[in-house]
Amino acid sequence: ANTGLMPQEDFSVGALYREQWNSVPVPFKTIGANGDFQLLRNRNITNWMGLGIGFFSDKAGNGILSLNKFQTSLAYHVQLDDYNMLSAGFTAGYVQRSIDFERLTFDTQWDGFEFNTSNPNKEPYERKSLSYLDITAGVNYAFFPNENLYIKAGIGLLHLNRPNESFYKQKNKLGIRPMANVEIIIKAGDNLILSPSLYYANQKKASELVFGSLFSIALGNEMEFNNSFFAGLYHRLGDAIIPVIGTEFSKFRIMLSYDITISPISPANRSQGAVELGLVYKSLYSPRSRGRGSYNCPRF
Repeated sequence: ANTGLMPQEDFSVGALYREQWNSVPVPFKTIGANGDFQLLRNRNITNWMGLGIGFFSDKAGNGILSLNKFQTSLAYHVQLDDYNMLSAGFTAGYVQRSIDFERLTFDTQWDGFEFNTSNPNKEPYERKSLSYLDITAGVNYAFFPNENLYIKAGIGLLHLNRPNESFYKQKNKLGIRPMANVEIIIKAGDNLILSPSLYYANQKKASELVFGSLFSIALGNEMEFNNSFFAGLYHRLGDAIIPVIGTEFSKFRIMLSYDITISPISPANRSQGAVELGLVYKSLYSPRSRGRGSYNCPRF
């Protein structure tokens, strides 16, 4: 539902790279890229459509358990009045998963002294790769009572079609994952913006809660947040403390975060959780698109 929800720009493209648990024998590596674009804006710039595309790739473990996901998103945004906006959207994704069983060791390969990989693993898997369609839907509400405050809250449901994900001859349907997020943007001064946020997701018996805040400081004599410095701190409950730094200049935003593990795995990974680097570029289709005075969202 956030696809194309950009008050000041027409499009956004970005990329990310993440490495997790580098201090353990086999780290996790993730790359991603995405773009979203505004379409069909009405004359008053109060209603429009958002179109998004994305790619996500994750590799983990000795068996190189891989996930490649290609997805497209569609959303529609309606400004209800001068202070409220409602958005709804859905995502259709194509997922490919694979694993290399030959790189893993199993109990049947133990010869009494060591795991002998030349012995058959006798693992009753049916396939080494699979694919499926994955559907997500969500809604988003935004409230902007004045130029100094912006509040956004959204809910979504992932894996609505409950695809089956198994390399074996068995059913392993993904659980529907409800999620919610809240973000508040506060102009705290001529050169300072606070952005507290919260994210929660739940799937079967697993859950995740992340909360914290980002602080943005404008660079220069005048308030111009197109050139700014970011710093923030987040907490993934029961797992990690996440400091964040970044900068925005000439429509580019670069963000760097680091997970400091505080969970019981911290002695094994020496508290070295994950490092993640993100790059985003936002702009207009044409200079003639400037001057959008009708949308009452804060302009900072």
